[in-house]
Amino acid sequence: MSDHLHIQNIHKDFSGLKVLTGVDFKVADKQRHAIIGPNGAGKTTLFNIISGKFKPSSGAILYKGEDISGKPPHLLNRRGLSRSFQISNLFQELTVFENVLTGVRSRHRMRCNFFKRPNSDCTLCAATEAILENVGLINEKDKPASSLSYGKQRALEIAITLSTEPELILLDEPTAGMTREETELAIRMIDRLTKNHTLIIIEHDMDVVFSLAHIISVLHYGTILVSDTPDKIRNDQRVKDAYLGEG
Repeated sequence: MSDHLHIQNIHKDFSGLKVLTGVDFKVADKQRHAIIGPNGAGKTTLFNIISGKFKPSSGAILYKGEDISGKPPHLLNRRGLSRSFQISNLFQELTVFENVLTGVRSRHRMRCNFFKRPNSDCTLCAATEAILENVGLINEKDKPASSLSYGKQRALEIAITLSTEPELILLDEPTAGMTREETELAIRMIDRLTKNHTLIIIEHDMDVVFSLAHIISVLHYGTILVSDTPDKIRNDQRVKDAYLGEG
């Protein structure tokens, strides 16, 4: 498999506080790559750099061979990179359908037209409904996002992430706060929806990580301790000592 993303010696400090101290790993095309590590390891900071929210202090992010370091999120989205957030980031008063339609319209470079109903384009409506069908929210399409259960709001987040037809998907703790039943449903949904995408996922729930990931990178004190297959990570003494424990 060819490299889809190459994180090259990324450093990040905030006013002298060193958060990332030389992160380096590769993600192959259509590979699912999980990033795990204790709280404060720098996982979300790394996601913020990959997705363009932060600029690295040094190092480079190569996406399909192009240096995208420091490029703003909207330009990265147009290049096929889409991200969900650890905390739900929805338009709470819009309907489920309207939330996803916003992303679909963005993908087609369509601006808001106050003289035209946003759901009057049949092609965009069909694309929106197909996404909602895929994530199991088609029956909730006319409900306001605020009325959904927490698990369904997280599913809506993933729907919005998919609405821009990304090649590379970043999911930041997609099952955080879910019940075990909701988590199991989310694992199956993410597995099904990301089969033809490159996926990078931050997740604390190791059942989710071991169910989905082809490769796992362990971030520890701002650098990668090890990157390897789930079986090798599970049995790596360094990872047990740093994060997993002996259980």
